[in-house]
Amino acid sequence: MAISARDVKALREKTGAGMMNCKTALSECDGDLEAAVDYLRKKGLAAAQKKQSRVAAEGVIVNAGSGNKAVLLEVNCETDFVSKGDDFQGFSKGIADYILANGLADIAALKAAKTEEINELTLKCGEKIDIRRFVVAETNGVLGTYNHGGKIGVLVDLKTTAEGTGINELAKDLAMHVAAADPKFLSGDDIDEAYKNREAAIYTAQLKEEGKPEQMIPKIVEGKLNKLAKDVCLLEQVFVKNSDLTIKKLLAETAKTLGTDIAISSFHKLNLGAGIEKKEDNLADEVAKMTKGQ
Repeated sequence: MAISARDVKALREKTGAGMMNCKTALSECDGDLEAAVDYLRKKGLAAAQKKQSRVAAEGVIVNAGSGNKAVLLEVNCETDFVSKGDDFQGFSKGIADYILANGLADIAALKAAKTEEINELTLKCGEKIDIRRFVVAETNGVLGTYNHGGKIGVLVDLKTTAEGTGINELAKDLAMHVAAADPKFLSGDDIDEAYKNREAAIYTAQLKEEGKPEQMIPKIVEGKLNKLAKDVCLLEQVFVKNSDLTIKKLLAETAKTLGTDIAISSFHKLNLGAGIEKKEDNLADEVAKMTKGQ
């Protein structure tokens, strides 16, 4: 019998199994949706859906580049053991290459295109697999990239006409600096009021906790805010490889050496698992549950 796309979609949403597996199940069950669900469960193909509700905070950050284009990608799983496996690493690298080759910019579109592969890897590894986020950078200048053990990934876009070893080394150094110094903004002009207000509230609470006189606190907070750019703005930060230079001064000196202008157009950084609430296991509680009633 003919199997409609609507039925395949319904079964896929119900089980999380791949499209071809859903079509096969419906064909084998004469179009009976519930029977097809049981068919997939017996085959173990519906198990992926249950795993997708679990927390995946491990994984890898992948850098990939081609020509004047580069991508940063985070793919998550549940355990560090799976994240280091060849299957997971190969899948993640393949996803990054796919983004570059197809010019994707939307995470929903990427997940939709890779649903079957995600489910297949979920079943093979026995863990939830999630393509969480990615950033694409394209430049007319030079891209600096850095990856710290799959835990931190950075892209830095330099606006420049310079070519060769000197500018490439600068781009790499800047990417490494971003990984280490964790800037939030490019320059002081980019710091938004919401961020300033949040920092001011934190400073105020800290000073009260330290017992500073109430009338002195606003002035101290103002001073701290004036120095904020040195901590959170890339151009104002002290270069991690040379404490005598700020990033702004480093750019100026390198530009003079290479005989051309150099400016940072943008930078991007991904930290593995940032913002994901990890489950904290309490060994004592687990043992208590296991031994209860014995």
